[in-house]
Amino acid sequence: MTPRTDSRQRFIDAAADLFHTQGYHATGLNQLVTAGGAPKGSLYFHFPGGKEQLAAEALGQSSRQLNAVLAAALEHGDIDAVFDLLATTLIESDFERACPLASVALDASDSEPIRTACADGFESWRVTIADFLRAEGVDAERTEHLSTVALAMLEGALLLAKTNRDIAPLRAVADHFHTLLDQELSR
Repeated sequence: MTPRTDSRQRFIDAAADLFHTQGYHATGLNQLVTAGGAPKGSLYFHFPGGKEQLAAEALGQSSRQLNAVLAAALEHGDIDAVFDLLATTLIESDFERACPLASVALDASDSEPIRTACADGFESWRVTIADFLRAEGVDAERTEHLSTVALAMLEGALLLAKTNRDIAPLRAVADHFHTLLDQELSR
C-alpha cells in the first residue's frame, strides 16, 4: 500500500489510469480526488494548476513508462514483443486500454500543457523507434521519415483494434512493419 504521505504520486497514478481509459473530459475532478485517496485540497496543494496540470504530469509519466517498455523490447530487436504487449494490454483491459495518450490528445488539444505533454510523449516514442531503425542498419536520413510512419501505423492500429474490439489491425501492422523493415534494409 502506498504511504499516505505519497498523495502526489497517488494522484498522478490515478489520473494516468483514468485518463488512459476515459479520456480527459470524461474524467471528473471528484473522480480524480476519490481515486487519488486524498482530499480535494491536497490535489490543489500538489497541483496548483488543477486538473490540467495533473493531466500533463500523468501523461508525462504514462509516456515515459511506455517508452521504457518500447526501448527495452527494441533494444533486443524484438519488434513483435511491442505488438504482443499492446495486444495483451488491449485484451486484458477488455479493449479499454489502447494508447495512453491518444484519447487525451484528441479530447483536450485546446490545452497547451496537455497538447505539449502528448506531443513530447509521441516524439519520445518516435525517437526510440528511429534509434532502433538506425541500429538495425536503416540509412540515418530515412529513419526520421520511417519512424514517423511506424508510429502512425502503430497508433492507427491501436485505434482500429480498440474500436473493432479485435487485435487483427495490430497483427496486420506488425506484419507490414517487418516487410517495410526488410525492404529498407535491402536498399
